Amino acid sequence: MIKLLHFSDAHIDIASQGKRDPQTGLPIRVLDFLKALDTIVDTAINEKIELVIFSGDAYKDRTPVPTFQREWGKRMMRLSQAGIPTILLVGNHDISPAAGRATALQEFRTLSVPHIHLVAKPEFISSQQLNNLPIQIIAIPWITRSGFLSAHQDDSINMDEMDTNIESITSQIIDHLMENLDPKLPTIFTAHASIQGAVYGAERSIMLGHDIVLPISLVKRKEFDYVALGHIHKAQDLNENGHPHVIYSGSIERVDFGEAKDDKYFVIAEVEKGESHISWRLLEGRPFIDIPVDLREINASENHTLPTPNEIKNYLENSLIDSSEAENAVVRLTLVYPKDWDNLIDDHWFQERFATALDFHLVRKPIFSTRLRLGDDESISNLPHEKLLELYWESQKVSPEEIVSLQVIAKEIIYNQNDGEIIN
Repeated sequence: MIKLLHFSDAHIDIASQGKRDPQTGLPIRVLDFLKALDTIVDTAINEKIELVIFSGDAYKDRTPVPTFQREWGKRMMRLSQAGIPTILLVGNHDISPAAGRATALQEFRTLSVPHIHLVAKPEFISSQQLNNLPIQIIAIPWITRSGFLSAHQDDSINMDEMDTNIESITSQIIDHLMENLDPKLPTIFTAHASIQGAVYGAERSIMLGHDIVLPISLVKRKEFDYVALGHIHKAQDLNENGHPHVIYSGSIERVDFGEAKDDKYFVIAEVEKGESHISWRLLEGRPFIDIPVDLREINASENHTLPTPNEIKNYLENSLIDSSEAENAVVRLTLVYPKDWDNLIDDHWFQERFATALDFHLVRKPIFSTRLRLGDDESISNLPHEKLLELYWESQKVSPEEIVSLQVIAKEIIYNQNDGEIIN
């Protein structure tokens, strides 16, 4: 039985803004990510883990600043010095969209760091390459459309055909790599990819481009004894009651408010031929608190057509969490209110109210009350989709220039450009 540690989507520099730590000079949110990474490395060393698998996305993009490369390198060198075989898979944030460019993790291969195995292309990793551990790995890094297109630049392939071809070729690659398997040894499959059936979090906002979604049948094979996936930030097991476990370990820290309610983990797995046992290890992340407030629920006094600033403050005092609950948290307060209340809202009061938070964001969402105006001979039911949208944007005081851009995007969504039919 092999005891391995699986983690993914570190993104250590994705939150590089905000308050800084006076001792290190690093952003405090970056230190949050590094703290989670330290917990993972400490666990690997202290619990005598035999194999570490990182399934992609060390940074926010493929050009990290040297300071963040140094911090990532320090942690990986600790694993190397402990003699723990470590697989580093190249993810979509680690790779350049241009073919032939170096990845963000290339230095580990260039410098031949002991016990660190960088996977930048599909490959089979044998027991001999893993200090003779009785285990074998099939590893698939992020698949790029640019690489596929460059290889098929003379072919006429539309988007749907390209995705089908990529799926087919990926299946062929996996089948080819499986020819190297020793049937007596347990097999790990690791990939940085979107797998059918996975539940996405709001990290789609940081993903680059349109995902290629691979069928779960590609990875849920009886020959595999543990599947270590990266790319999707929500921790989950796509084959919870079966074999093999198909695990997205998720990101190691909350990236944005879309992950506010998601716990963060890494995974310890004990793997042998035909079975595996997993343990989810909770990471103590910084709390994110998302507070929506609709000020339209205020009952103004009979003497006012608008609420007074004090009435608004009193309503907020009764609606908001206690300031002590927000201490050291990342807080977002979203205010919905009628547009003509703009001058009644005191931004400074909110900043004082949440002064103990690590970071506070006030999001104003004024609601315009303007009604759509139609001509005498017009009715809503007779207007085309794009005209209704145009009228709506005009009622929301969107500039004419922005309306033109929005209309182009809307038409692409509403209409099928290939046959001109409305998409249901």
